[in-house]
Amino acid sequence: MFRTLYRGATTLAGPLVPLLLNRRTARGKEDPARRGERLGIAGRPRPKSRLVWIHGASVGEALSVLSLIDRLLQTAPDLHVLLTTHTVTAARLLESRLPDRAFHQYIPLDRIAYVDRFMDHWRPDLAIWLESELWPNLLDGIAKRSVPAIMLNARMSGRSAARWARAQGALQSMMTVFQAVLPASKAEAEKLTSLGIRQLGPAGNIKYAAPPPPAKADAVEALANAVGDRPLWLAASTHEGEEEICFAAHRRLLTDRPDLLLVLAPRHPPRGPEIAQMIDAAGWRAARRSEGALPAPGDPVYLADTLGEMGVLLRLAPIAFVGGSLVPVGGHNPIEPAQLDAAVLTGRQVENFSDVMADMAAAGGLAWVDGADDLAAKVDHLLSDPSARTTMTQAARTVAEQNSGMLDTVMATLSPLLAKASS
Repeated sequence: MFRTLYRGATTLAGPLVPLLLNRRTARGKEDPARRGERLGIAGRPRPKSRLVWIHGASVGEALSVLSLIDRLLQTAPDLHVLLTTHTVTAARLLESRLPDRAFHQYIPLDRIAYVDRFMDHWRPDLAIWLESELWPNLLDGIAKRSVPAIMLNARMSGRSAARWARAQGALQSMMTVFQAVLPASKAEAEKLTSLGIRQLGPAGNIKYAAPPPPAKADAVEALANAVGDRPLWLAASTHEGEEEICFAAHRRLLTDRPDLLLVLAPRHPPRGPEIAQMIDAAGWRAARRSEGALPAPGDPVYLADTLGEMGVLLRLAPIAFVGGSLVPVGGHNPIEPAQLDAAVLTGRQVENFSDVMADMAAAGGLAWVDGADDLAAKVDHLLSDPSARTTMTQAARTVAEQNSGMLDTVMATLSPLLAKASS
């Protein structure tokens, strides 16, 4: 009943699609030059050889599978990988990160006509879905064409689990498309089992296997020269409501550390002008990276409002506050700073990375913060005590390295499906 109603509703909603896309385009959430992809119209020809389709919603999911893509491409010289996402940010980042024989397309909106157009063009030989992306029409498209499929990093928020608990039959029906479901953690495995999902594979987070974010040596050198001997801390992937907290913490820190530099990298760089106004209102000067500027000696804040440069910033920052965690966003990836030896601070609203954060916290590899005063205190402590900072970064790196073998587990699970796809 659920899927029948859903198919009917999404079909009838067709006339609203242009309005939706227009609104999203105006907000910078759609690429007007590639709008056809959202309607299932391919932006390029299909490779003539085997094609693995990987779908991840946004930046974090897409970047987490770069190592997996490399391993897949090593299995056969004729294999190609199609990576789909929803977000413009992910598409732009992937332009420079995907290897040869891998390419990006936007996922079509979940309407039968668009799904059929997408599936009939690409004809994937294997489908790999990440995390909790459950689009009924797309899943039906996979099932109708008997495409082997697997879900990696499977997880479900508490709210989603409660909602699906009232419709377990519909959930179980959709999930039958996957021959294997690999939970992101043991806690997620228990949650999925309670919802009647039985085809569970080994638990583990593939994000541990992602490579550190890259950086151009000349960009690192230029920023390092501009910073000089000044102490600094990084506020990474901040969201609306968090910049004010970071600024309040920084103001407290400046009392005893007048040369301290805050490097602030918002999750969404288009918010740069808005954040620049906030910095001006605070009475501070701030160079903006999007304008090609570097921090001047007297600047208390450096606004890194560009895309794809977290690798540069993390290579210089001894301390990184990971945003999306002091507001109800769900947190962002602490593994990247751990890989690059930045001490990790985070708020407690980290549902998206709860298992990773818990493992790192238990090992002493990160510290929780509760508001501006606590953030200032933790930054001050780590700046004052390099040995404590080293202990924290080594603990976090150890957790990341201990879990990096998940990629081998994934490849072992994928091997029979790859064999089936080639037969």
